[in-house]
Amino acid sequence: MANVGVMGAGSWGTALALLLHKNGHQVTVWSINQEEVDMLSSKREHTSKLPGVKLPEEMIFTSNMEEAIVGKDFLVLAVPSPFTRSTARNMKPYVKEGQIIVDVAKGIEEATLMTLSQQIEEELPQADVAVLSGPSHAEEVGRGLPTIVVIGARRKKTAEYLQSMFMNEVFRVYTSPDMLGMELGGSLKNVIALAAGIADGMGYGDNTKAALITRGIAEIARLGVKMGGAIESFTGLTGIGDLIVTCASVHSRNRKAGYLMGQGKSMQEAMDEVQMVVEGVYSTKAAVKLGEKYGVSLPIINKVNEVLFEGKDPKEAVNELMLRDSKAEHTALPWKE
Repeated sequence: MANVGVMGAGSWGTALALLLHKNGHQVTVWSINQEEVDMLSSKREHTSKLPGVKLPEEMIFTSNMEEAIVGKDFLVLAVPSPFTRSTARNMKPYVKEGQIIVDVAKGIEEATLMTLSQQIEEELPQADVAVLSGPSHAEEVGRGLPTIVVIGARRKKTAEYLQSMFMNEVFRVYTSPDMLGMELGGSLKNVIALAAGIADGMGYGDNTKAALITRGIAEIARLGVKMGGAIESFTGLTGIGDLIVTCASVHSRNRKAGYLMGQGKSMQEAMDEVQMVVEGVYSTKAAVKLGEKYGVSLPIINKVNEVLFEGKDPKEAVNELMLRDSKAEHTALPWKE
């Protein structure tokens, strides 16, 4: 049995805390919000973010960061991506040398263009940082529905240890050394999911969504490989797998926000209605900057950015995408004649 601290009591942190408890581990969940701690402690259920999922009495909830970190075998960092750096900075006095921290959020910091693990390593150089990613909505993990994810780490030993901690009969875990590719896939797919949601909201069909998913992963992989990620990460669970579920699922906050914008709501109105952090909004500007930095064409991502931040009409954005210069799908494939 491991002693685990989960930093963040949103839907994903709560679902993973329950999973780890069911695996026989002692789990302490931290939230910065004392009201959230009181609600979880008394009701044993996250009534707003994970309704209907009962939490056992043995799980501990606290707003005391030291209590959640000190003496723990590993930590799960599950705060929304905009708060990853500040939370890691506040954790520093309590994190011991070599303590494992597995980040489960997805995002890129606009100011620095750093992935979440890079931010954590900068703030907590004493930690052994890993990531968990893949097609996995908290609502389904909380209910025990079959799910497959990937653990990425710099050391094989760390990845295999975490694999053994998380894996059970309904939660299968693979390992990977490509943390960068995993994180880029997990972050950039949220931008494409906004586009898929906008298309749904405008009344477009399955053909449109299939095109967005397929051409979206082409953009993500182009950029990710140029940055040093492995193509296998983008063709696997943390790339196309995560993109499919985020573009198609009713649980996807990014797709939902896009859907509302496709129906005519502003970005802020959509985010307010979703009532959760829409991480794709925060990653879009960073993705555009990465494309410019590495000289990679990102037509879908650029149009999402124009809709979100430059007031472009979504229908106009679609027309511009459809009327781009004609070209071959795969330029690397040779013609015989």
